[in-house]
Formats: sequence, structure tokens, C-alpha cells
Amino acid sequence: MSNSLTASDTSLNLPKQGMPVTIITGFLGSGKTTLLNHILSNQQDLKVAVLVNEFGDINIDSQLLMSIDENMVELSNGCICCTINDGLVDAVYRVLERGDRIDYLIIETTGVADPLPIMLTFLGSELRDFTRLDSVLTTIDAETFTPDCFDSEAASKQIIYSDIILLNKTDLVAEVQLSTLEQQLRQIKDGARIIQCQFGEVPLPLILDINSNQTQNYQREIEEEKTHEHHHEHEHEHPHEHHHHHSSHLDNDGFVSISFESDRPLSLERFQNLLDHLPNSIFRAKGILWFQESQQKHIFQLSGKRCVLNVDDWKNTQPKNQMVFIGRYLDETQLRNRLENCLNAGLNTMISVELKN
Repeated sequence: MSNSLTASDTSLNLPKQGMPVTIITGFLGSGKTTLLNHILSNQQDLKVAVLVNEFGDINIDSQLLMSIDENMVELSNGCICCTINDGLVDAVYRVLERGDRIDYLIIETTGVADPLPIMLTFLGSELRDFTRLDSVLTTIDAETFTPDCFDSEAASKQIIYSDIILLNKTDLVAEVQLSTLEQQLRQIKDGARIIQCQFGEVPLPLILDINSNQTQNYQREIEEEKTHEHHHEHEHEHPHEHHHHHSSHLDNDGFVSISFESDRPLSLERFQNLLDHLPNSIFRAKGILWFQESQQKHIFQLSGKRCVLNVDDWKNTQPKNQMVFIGRYLDETQLRNRLENCLNAGLNTMISVELKN
């Protein structure tokens, strides 16, 4: 992959043509983080910064990384990662103002995000002078995708605003079904490039520094963003304005995030029973689990009906449980009661669960 970025003479030492930005979006459990890990493992000499936008009170993913401070973490390969909520512009400036050279910026959205407000932050705010929106990549789970986009406004917009669609997990469906899926996706977004892949593994020259975002298609939205920015300039002494895009898609979709923490261990049997009876309205769950039957840390990932537990050591951290469940119209009280019922049940019998190292 060619890297033609050169430093400018500005105080921020930014690339002359703007730091390229790739937005990775996609519905819950479609493989965004797997794709991101693939990119970070194969980016060669490119110095990459990652901004991760979590939907939920607990950031599970960043705990698996090396911490620098509260919001910024160092990835194992030397890249940096920043967790963002409302302060996207400030988070980008934190990357731009770092002393070390950063060649590329990747933003991973939540699975229920409308990507347009994030796009407009780069196309319509002052960041347009320092960055270049390269593309919007949307990951699709080939096994679970439905033409109605899960009846979700967010899932629909993730496809509509995509430049490239990664049809992921193709090993889980038949060839005939893949052909049908491609036709359905083209009906939603004609013109997007569709790439089939497994485990998010795709050659990086196909997805990075490809300059495929069609800025001209968003001129009306960009002008509205510029007007919004102008009206708020006088309100901030700090040079980085804060942009808050009010989107109703979460209310329309009915998505909620329920976080659960406990410093008491789980019963493996009772937790397995909870998983066996989870409502279909839970699309995604992840967490760090502590079982009374095990001395090890378990990293929990649930996508649809697929569940994986990966084993790790607690190292120097105190064992505890941290989980996030994301779904539509969930009964929070009922779920919390069921999770509480899994804690410290006093059972000593080891229950067999498939653990993948």
C-alpha cells in the first residue's frame, strides 16, 4: 500500500492533504471489531489511530488493551485508541495534536449508529481542513442479514451511506444465498462496492486510502452543518467546537443498552441457563466474566445466537463481572434479576461449556 502522506509546516504537523479517515459501521454483531483487528494486524508501516464509539456504560473492548489514561489506550502494535461519546471533534484533535506521527484514522461506530452525523463531522465541521473522509465501510453478517435491515432505521442508514459493503461471515451461508444477498443489498444501495469475506479478512489496499467517499452527494447536509457550526462559534472559547447531532433513530428503533457489574462470581450452570433462554430481542452482548468454577478470566461475546467464551488470565486485575447487553425494547428489571440470580449460587459442580482458546 502506498503511503504518500507528507508532513506540513503547520504547528500540528498534519498531512498536507489531510489525514485520511475511514469509518467502520455495521449492525450489531456483524464483525466490525474483527475487521478492525485485521486492519491493525496488517497495516505494516502505517501509524494508525482508532476511535471507538461504544453504546453502553461499560467499555469492554478497551479493557483488553494497554491503558494510557482514562480515554486513550495503547494498542499492542503501537497504535493508539480513544473511546468517544459526544466529544468526537475533541477526540480527533487529541489524535492530530499528538507528537508522534499518525498516518491514518479509523473510527469504529456502535452497531446502532447512524453514520451520517459522524460523516458530517468531517465533511462539514472545521475538521474538513485537517482530514479527508476516505470511505465508509459497512460490515454485513451474511448469516443473519434480512432485507428489512432488522426493521432498524440505523441498520438501513448504515447501508445507504456506505461506500463499500463487506459481506462478512460468508462461510456460514450457501453460494446461492450469497448471490441473493448481494442483489438485496444493491436494491438498498446501488453503486456501493460489495466485497465478500470471512472473519473480516480483506486485502487492505481494497479498503484503505481508496478515496471512494462521494462528498458531492452530501452538499445539502454539509451546508446545514456549516450553518450549525457558524451559529455556535461564539459560544466556545476553546477552539474545538462541540457538535451534537440529535438523531431520533435510537428512539425509533427502540434500542437500549443494559450494563451489569458485580464483584461476586457467577455460577457457570446458571449463566448457561440464562444464555439458553435469552429473548430474541437481544442482538448483542459482551463482557468479562468471573465464574466460581474457574480461576481464569472469560471474555464473552454473543452475536445473535452465536456465543463464544475465550479464556485469559486476570493478571494483576481483581476478578469481577462486567457485561453489556444490547437489544430492542428490553425488560431491564427482568434481565437484571436473572443476572443477579446467576451470582454466587453456591454450586460446586463443573458444567461443560465449549471454551475456545
